[in-house]
Amino acid sequence: MAGSPMPFSGFEWMIARRYLRAQRAEGGVAVMTWISLIGITLAVFALIATLAVRSGFRTEFVGTILGANAHVTVYQGAQATETGQLDRTISDYDAMAARLAEVPGVLRASPLVKAQVLAANRGRNAGVEVFGIAPEALAGMPGIINDETGVGDPARLGEGIALGSGVARELGAAVGDRVRLISPDGVKTPMGVSPRANAYEVVYIFSAGRYDIDRTRVYMPLSEAQIFFNREGLADEIEVMVEVPERVDRLGPQLLEAAGPRALIWTWRDASGGFLRALEVEDNVMFIILSILVLIAAMNIVSGLIMLVKNKGRDIGILRTIGLSQGSILRIFFICGALTGMIGTFAGVILGCLFAIYIDPIFSFVNFLMGGGVWDPAIRGIYALPAELRGVDVAKAVGLSLGLSFVVTIFPARRAARLNPVEALRYE
Repeated sequence: MAGSPMPFSGFEWMIARRYLRAQRAEGGVAVMTWISLIGITLAVFALIATLAVRSGFRTEFVGTILGANAHVTVYQGAQATETGQLDRTISDYDAMAARLAEVPGVLRASPLVKAQVLAANRGRNAGVEVFGIAPEALAGMPGIINDETGVGDPARLGEGIALGSGVARELGAAVGDRVRLISPDGVKTPMGVSPRANAYEVVYIFSAGRYDIDRTRVYMPLSEAQIFFNREGLADEIEVMVEVPERVDRLGPQLLEAAGPRALIWTWRDASGGFLRALEVEDNVMFIILSILVLIAAMNIVSGLIMLVKNKGRDIGILRTIGLSQGSILRIFFICGALTGMIGTFAGVILGCLFAIYIDPIFSFVNFLMGGGVWDPAIRGIYALPAELRGVDVAKAVGLSLGLSFVVTIFPARRAARLNPVEALRYE
């Protein structure tokens, strides 16, 4: 007696392919198959595109944070002065920066003076935040000093000021112009404190990729900022850059020990942790919602297979009569549904990957159709819609789609396998 055929043998695939080629009398089955195919394709495309955009947005956000801001900010706790005022400035900032730089994992530590002023140029004004920092420390910030996005000569950072592109646009300033900075905390006189104003040459215009940074930030040399803001011999805080920003929390105790007893630290995670947690929650919620969309698309396979089983009842009875087992019938109809899911998933992956790869021209085309203004950087914080195609996201989408397609296919396939051949052929 010949042995039983191997599962998923060639004849089972042949029969399944013939069933998927609907005849004219079975047009309803063909329509349901196409609906299932298109539904899964669009669902997988939407899932991959959404995950790519969310990954790109997080990468862009974190990249601009790490490239244009300190990984750790070290500052002093408030201490009362002789006049009763609270003082947070650091007098021994050079020694403190040297101690912080010696901590393993720290790239550099730089003193900083920070204050808010009014900038004026050619009758136009803008409120800005001035960062006084050593030129060599500023040159080591890739989010600020970048040959591709910046304009000007980075070698002249010690001779003037660097403006964010948004500030320059607001003031109508260009490299070589002299921008006037006006500080309310100026010279102390018997009549009170008079505002201090000074003009500085714009030697560099940077674009950090974040609207809130480019629109508000101005850099000047530390020594000049100390004079301008009455901070001679003082610094407001120490900016610390580390080798592995994602593990910055592990360096906290060592940094506090090196900084001294009054020191406090504020990491980039502390500053942006709420936003990053919100992104993570949104990622999980979007994945669940789009997973439901994939499930709904996969359920169309059930409808098509149920119609196919009903139309092929006579064929099933004949196949069972000539010796096919229930397992063979189950696998035939399982292949019918699985093929639909596999083809739809494959097509969705292609569309999703193409969308992530060519998102810039696609977005530009949409922006052109809508007449511009689709993406407002003042609201979004970044200048364009980013997308990052990650293998793990594609694998999650493929696994989800194929898993749901295979699971929902089992139920109508089992119904076909359990069909009684006698009942199927009784009225034939």
